[in-house]
Amino acid sequence: MSHVASQSHIPELSPLHPLVVRPITAHEHSAWDTLMTTHHYLGFRSLVGESIRYVAELHGQWVALLGWCAAALKCRPRDTWIGWTPVIQWQRLHLIANNARFLILPGIHIPNLASRILSLNLKRLSHDWKQIYGHPILLAESFVDSSRFQGTCYTAANWMYLGQTRDFGKSSRRYFYHGQKKSLFVRPLKKKAIRWLTDPVAHPQLLRKVPPMKFTKKQIRDLIASLQALPDPRHKKGIRHRQLSILAIAICAVVCGARNYSAIAEWAQQCSQKMLKRLWCRFDEKTQRSVAPSEPTIRRLLQSSDPDAVDQTLGGWLGSLFTTDAIGIDGKVLKWARRGDGTKVHLLSAFVHHEGITIAQQQIASKSNEITAAKPLLEPLDLRGKVVTGDAMHAQKDLARFLVEDRHAHYCFTVKDNQQTLKEDIAALGLKETFFP
Repeated sequence: MSHVASQSHIPELSPLHPLVVRPITAHEHSAWDTLMTTHHYLGFRSLVGESIRYVAELHGQWVALLGWCAAALKCRPRDTWIGWTPVIQWQRLHLIANNARFLILPGIHIPNLASRILSLNLKRLSHDWKQIYGHPILLAESFVDSSRFQGTCYTAANWMYLGQTRDFGKSSRRYFYHGQKKSLFVRPLKKKAIRWLTDPVAHPQLLRKVPPMKFTKKQIRDLIASLQALPDPRHKKGIRHRQLSILAIAICAVVCGARNYSAIAEWAQQCSQKMLKRLWCRFDEKTQRSVAPSEPTIRRLLQSSDPDAVDQTLGGWLGSLFTTDAIGIDGKVLKWARRGDGTKVHLLSAFVHHEGITIAQQQIASKSNEITAAKPLLEPLDLRGKVVTGDAMHAQKDLARFLVEDRHAHYCFTVKDNQQTLKEDIAALGLKETFFP
């Protein structure tokens, strides 16, 4: 584990030859968040969308932290400069990354350090992003508070100043006026960045590549066995591909990162003959090869399948893919989704902490809440020896007793100030409180 540097530990160096900028490891995540929360003037809660946390090291000591996340949805100076249409902007926005946080740690005073860190970070940013998310980054952006900073380090690192924002921010679906002007700086990471961002036809290098299949023979065998009990909603006449084969392909592709029907079909086409056979794909007598289903076939079947039945079938199998000891539960209201009576659709999900993969979900009835949905959600999962985390809503005696006594699991729940009785019970037990900002 790297340690935070103090000024006395860092010798005066020129040039900064030993400086290294790299993504953090999994066990450094908590330390990075804590330092950013403590020392950055904006504090820190999370990074939006696709994101990577970086650390800058000098002689093995941490000297700076950087956080990259999804680009701003709308920004007039940037969008005018790029010159893309709204449709192209929606399709290519993921090719821009936002430097949301940049922190030189306290006690570090080295000339040209900030610009050197930015330069080293940009050299590897696109490659790292492609390794993790399957697509490169063409343009980097950053918003600098004009009342506090001039953006000198960005200018020194050859970023371009495009103008100032209109003093508005975005929270959920609403824009609000905050009165703080931000200076916008951008830096293209490829020579043809603007051309690739605006071309009507996407360049092949920009297409998201879904990783190849990396499942064991036993995992696929267990998946097929779990899907065999599902009823097929299609008419028997004209069926060429088994339902369980199509569902197995779709599930594996989504776990690997596919996010639409085309990506699922592309993933299937990349599978080897051995893998297609394991997935029970149709065998063509003429070509003597297993054939993957096409995109329309996959789309039609998935649209006609019962999602609740598939979710219940897959809970245990998805849980077996990950060796994590921590599972979180959290509820979300689906945007733009409505029931027949006009109420919003509210889902409670169980997810694997490190990978962020949802392994079970439960729709919450319109006149109910997350508390009553928690036990049915967790019931099918193998929780023995695992830690289940949840927010203050789930700090309930019944759920805690269910996890410990029935499922032989542990729990970690948030307790807020408005849960006074519970806080008094914790204090009476002599337990130490841990505060989260």
